[in-house]
Amino acid sequence: MDGVRVGKRLIGTQSPVTVGWENIPKVEGGPVKRFVFTHFQPAILIALVAFWLYAPDSIAKASTAIGIGIGFKVLLYCLEWVNPRHDSWRLTWKELVTDLFYVGISYTLVKYAGKHFGDDAMIEAVQHFFQWEKLAWFKDMPLLVQAFLISFIFDFGQYWMHRGMHNWYPLWLTHSVHHYITQLNINKGAVGNPVELFLIGLGIGGFFDFLPRAVLLAGAIGMAVGTYQHINVRFNTPRWWRFLFNTTEHHSVHHSQDFEASRSNYSGTYIFIDRMFGTCVDGEAEVLGMEGGRRMSIREQMTYPFTEAWKSTKSAVQVRFQPVAIPAE
Repeated sequence: MDGVRVGKRLIGTQSPVTVGWENIPKVEGGPVKRFVFTHFQPAILIALVAFWLYAPDSIAKASTAIGIGIGFKVLLYCLEWVNPRHDSWRLTWKELVTDLFYVGISYTLVKYAGKHFGDDAMIEAVQHFFQWEKLAWFKDMPLLVQAFLISFIFDFGQYWMHRGMHNWYPLWLTHSVHHYITQLNINKGAVGNPVELFLIGLGIGGFFDFLPRAVLLAGAIGMAVGTYQHINVRFNTPRWWRFLFNTTEHHSVHHSQDFEASRSNYSGTYIFIDRMFGTCVDGEAEVLGMEGGRRMSIREQMTYPFTEAWKSTKSAVQVRFQPVAIPAE
């Protein structure tokens, strides 16, 4: 494969990658279908922002956010069935059951670790040690500005954590498991080793003080944008949306079997962060995974970072202390 030059890199020399929005297929069908799948993403974002800005305090609470999140996922399940991006990514019962196992891990083990050992616990310890106060003046900003700052601060940190996972071997061991998925669908964001899921959730937002409703609004923005990374739905994504926000197309490139393509599109919500640092590749890929699309078992995914770390350490020690042969005279 010759590949396509993007900046200083050749994308698609090892595995097929479509580069350029003009080369991505459009939604086919009647005018109603094309209208829905062109404006669905902006409409959902506007609706959620409006709800959290104007909803009465009696319903603007975490339990409502959980209910909206569940309903939104069910809706995306339906969209995957109605208008899949790739038929090869269609959800099977085996895929669904496996994915739900990881969703369960995310909401139990990873959530527990995050609560007791995550960023909030670490930030609280740092603030207590240095006798720092939270930056409370953020609460005086407009609600929408607070929400944007919450989501941007988290995504900016996630960008560098994610990029570090692709460039530093110890972190890559935890993240590499996630790159063995061979398709994208609504639950694939939860598929990975628990250590990686814990690390990717770390942030510095706890140093700042925001209104509770701003936190809920920020979560809604993240859900209405970041969720699309791992779904099997074909959209006619508006130009302004794909310039600002991460999309299924962007993230499929990141999961491509092409090495150079996989080292791009690290952000979770705001793709303009990748544009700022030269790591954005606009396009899409259908052939995903590693080692030619080899699937990992759940057992291997749980143990892979530790077994590979042991093998690497053992090999390094053997090389370090291997006797040096002295040539005979």
